[in-house]
Amino acid sequence: MVRPKTTAAAKTSRNGRLSNTERSAYFARREAAKVLRLVLQGDARRRAVGSIKSLVYSPSVRNKKATFALVCQTLKHLPIIKEVLESASVLNSRWKRQEELVYIITYDILFGQEISLVGDAEKYLMLRKDAIQSNLARILVRKKAKCIEDLIAPPDVTKPRYVRVNTLKMDVDSAMLELRKQFVVKKDDLVPDLLILPPGSDLHDYPLVMNGSLFLQGKASSMVAAALAPKPGWKVLDACSAPGNKTVHLAALMKGTGRILACELNKERVKRLEDTIRLSSASNIEVLHGDFLNLDPKDPAYSEVCAILLDPSCSGSGTAAERLDYLLPSHAAGHAADITDVERLNKLAAFQKKALAHALSFPAVERVVYSTCSINQIENEDVIKSVLPVAESYGFRLATPFAQWNRRGLPVFEGSEHLLRTDLVEDKEGFFIALFVRENVDNLGNSTTSRITNKKIVKNIKENKNIKRKAVMIPLMHNRMFRIWSLTHCMLKSGRIFLDAKNDFGDS
Repeated sequence: MVRPKTTAAAKTSRNGRLSNTERSAYFARREAAKVLRLVLQGDARRRAVGSIKSLVYSPSVRNKKATFALVCQTLKHLPIIKEVLESASVLNSRWKRQEELVYIITYDILFGQEISLVGDAEKYLMLRKDAIQSNLARILVRKKAKCIEDLIAPPDVTKPRYVRVNTLKMDVDSAMLELRKQFVVKKDDLVPDLLILPPGSDLHDYPLVMNGSLFLQGKASSMVAAALAPKPGWKVLDACSAPGNKTVHLAALMKGTGRILACELNKERVKRLEDTIRLSSASNIEVLHGDFLNLDPKDPAYSEVCAILLDPSCSGSGTAAERLDYLLPSHAAGHAADITDVERLNKLAAFQKKALAHALSFPAVERVVYSTCSINQIENEDVIKSVLPVAESYGFRLATPFAQWNRRGLPVFEGSEHLLRTDLVEDKEGFFIALFVRENVDNLGNSTTSRITNKKIVKNIKENKNIKRKAVMIPLMHNRMFRIWSLTHCMLKSGRIFLDAKNDFGDS
């Protein structure tokens, strides 16, 4: 990252130069202010660019540990900070434009480290330090609180630290040997490349995380790509791919072979996706900046897509604690159940249904995974139930991902036992996974999809009077080499038949 330019006010301190500590604190506050602005803007619009963690731990943030602490602590104290600043009449028209930086510095003045006069904002607020502190004291008296902790009660969430080994860079056993030098580590019993560390294990500055050999990814999130189970050499479409953890997991499962089309609409999230891909060293991923719903399933570019991972925008209700959403203004007491959220859920569900039906319409797709990090039935079982008739019309059925997993879908329709849920209490996060598999294999192991395509060839042959009747008796096999032979045979007999069959197969 390019280091921010030092302002004139920051060039000098008490002794004429910034100490390393002062310099680090100065830039950490400004990095934290940028992240805080994105967090607050996204929360106000209910369209977050990323979670607090994903924004802080992106490659563009240099001092991650200090920035993360500042953002989280400022958010935790934000209602109090705002009340103090309002009482002290600090946020005038000039500083209103930099209110996030003012929030960060005010936190440091009230609850954090000693502030040096190394920036214009710091100087401005330090001149009002007495007023800020006295207003805080009055607020505590008015609310009958003995200390600030009495006014702050964030939920206590303890869960194991999961890390996924990026097998494009390192094998699982080697990763375990390295991690065991500092941590207690064991393998997960469900996802082969997932490791479990004790709660609170801090790996954000760990070298294997920094170089992309390990990804900090939860168990339920890691189960999504594993449920799709793409084969090496396949062409796969990740429909809503940013920030990219599941995308690069797909690349690892495919052993870096084949091709992954990673689709993302949001420009800022595309940047995050590209950063994740670079970190993983995956070379078989192509980023598509655009709307998945605008992709034409009949376009030859997608005629060989074998699998689709659809992890669409959702409420995130299942990972709110993990994402630290309880720190956000929108999660203030009594706000979560307002009418705005009901309307938002309905809009999300409408998009999710549309996106899933679109995913199922791609002609060569064999497997589709639909997943959310939501606990809401409207985004999960209701979406699947509404799309089932469409899925069946395309030859898909619900399959059972991770059959050994005992938490399944809510029993609201026949077949919901195939769905997978993780539980907020038992698993510390709420995820939902549905796996659709195309019914394209009969009892003899022949592809029914290929037999349908071959019927088109047979029909074309019958319509051509110049070809002998015996040419109709083409064995209805699913082997691709046989189909290529049959097309070549047809080409020798009739150019028109070849062109028709060529379009059927989507060859270029």
